[in-house]
Amino acid sequence: MYLNGNLITLDPDVPAASAVAIRAGRFVAVGADADVRALAGPDTEVVDLAGATVVPGFNDSHCHIEFAGQDELVIDLSGVRTVAEALAAIREFVAGRAGGEWVTGSGWHPPAQLVEARYLTRADLDDAAPHNPVFLPTVGHVAMTNSSGLERAGIDDSTPDPSGGTIDRDAAGRATGVLYENAIDLVTAVKPGWTIEELEVQFAAGLARANSFGITSVLQPWLDPRGIQALQRLWLDRRLTARVGAMWKPDPSVSLDEWRRTVEASGVSSWFGNEWLKLVGIKIFLDGGMTLRTALMHDEYPGDGHDHGMATMSPEHLTGLVVIAHELGWRLGVHCVGDRAVDHVLDAFEAANRVGPIADRRFALIHGSLARREQLERARALGVRLELQPAFLWGKAATIEKALGTATASRAIPMRSALDVLGIDSVSMGTDFPVNDLNPFLGLQLAVTRKDLRGVAYGPGEAVTREEALRSYTASGAFATRDETVKGTITPGKLADFAVLSADYLRTAEEHIKDIEVIRTVVDGRVVFEK
Repeated sequence: MYLNGNLITLDPDVPAASAVAIRAGRFVAVGADADVRALAGPDTEVVDLAGATVVPGFNDSHCHIEFAGQDELVIDLSGVRTVAEALAAIREFVAGRAGGEWVTGSGWHPPAQLVEARYLTRADLDDAAPHNPVFLPTVGHVAMTNSSGLERAGIDDSTPDPSGGTIDRDAAGRATGVLYENAIDLVTAVKPGWTIEELEVQFAAGLARANSFGITSVLQPWLDPRGIQALQRLWLDRRLTARVGAMWKPDPSVSLDEWRRTVEASGVSSWFGNEWLKLVGIKIFLDGGMTLRTALMHDEYPGDGHDHGMATMSPEHLTGLVVIAHELGWRLGVHCVGDRAVDHVLDAFEAANRVGPIADRRFALIHGSLARREQLERARALGVRLELQPAFLWGKAATIEKALGTATASRAIPMRSALDVLGIDSVSMGTDFPVNDLNPFLGLQLAVTRKDLRGVAYGPGEAVTREEALRSYTASGAFATRDETVKGTITPGKLADFAVLSADYLRTAEEHIKDIEVIRTVVDGRVVFEK
């Protein structure tokens, strides 16, 4: 049992407490020290919290956590600030690799991260890695490769753009090595993927890092069968240190008949699993991102009267995919950033709803970063969730403003509007790590202040209260995986997942919320991290 603490339970029946008792991985009592202490037996372990604040474990509702465990396998580009630094990191990494071996970069964001605010070209990469094919993914919508990578992928200057993708070309029509959306698949189709054993290592290390931030659950939104199998192995070996909701990514570019055969042949559907590992849906990509000028918008992008962003498929194809998956028992989460993309997704969800009610499936707008209020009203009518990431505003707000204009940047990540329209249980927070920092306190601070790293506020009217932000990062995420009755609050009978903090979240100065640290993380009653 834990005594002498400051517990923010998020349980409306007992909103504050000082002690909890735990048995068999669940809370059995929550309340005052004296009442809980009375339950102690001769073998009870008693922990004195010394007044420390305790919150329910964080539930990152959109997190590619395996990237946190790739340190030894990829080029670390997360900290580079110039093209020269990036190329130096690549040279150092390939120096220890055999010629002809593929080398891969970590997740990063050149337009927002580099002083030059540009992607690396094949010419840059050929100079840094003349003997190795290079693959540098960014935030899931753009990747870079060198001449060797282009050659292995069969891409030359005459290769046509694939449907839903673009091969960037210079003024002479020569492929630059920068690939957008579905064009990336031309390279990943020939590049060896991680083995299941490598993925096990990545997930285990990634979950351990998540635990250091008080994260006890993650929604993993983009997994192929090998990734799911790696997580299953960790679960069978009792090596999961956080609970995982997994979203499957069958290939959406196939015909609708092939899609139906693939989804049906899986033999499972959403909610297959248990409290540790559960299949919670299928994810589909529809558009790009705000900082990339590829989010699909109704209005033209500033400076180009013909640019509305990019769609990875037609609205008709999307609708077909969604309806078929719904018929086969799957929850759908669709990546949609631009407001036009949000409309296409809601159209598809409405078509599925005509086949059979979707409200109980917890369908989701993933990101929905530029959703408008009237679109949120449409989502509410369908029982659709919104999975937001305020962390995008920290280091990327200026880039969003440059790409879309000040007015649009100020309405990005519409959390206040979403809470008002959809209700707190239908709006969950996450990071989209590695696109953004894994630290949940950074997201909490942004949700409360709307201020980026320079202190510039974007859309302060979309700010929420501290308790709303915390609930969205904990209890609300449980609704996405149909786990609201078993986790997300510190309540008797629920899973004993919680974090002990270095400071009182409700009283820390708002500009220092991001600096709060986790000193202990407990999952299923077991300590998985201690500072």
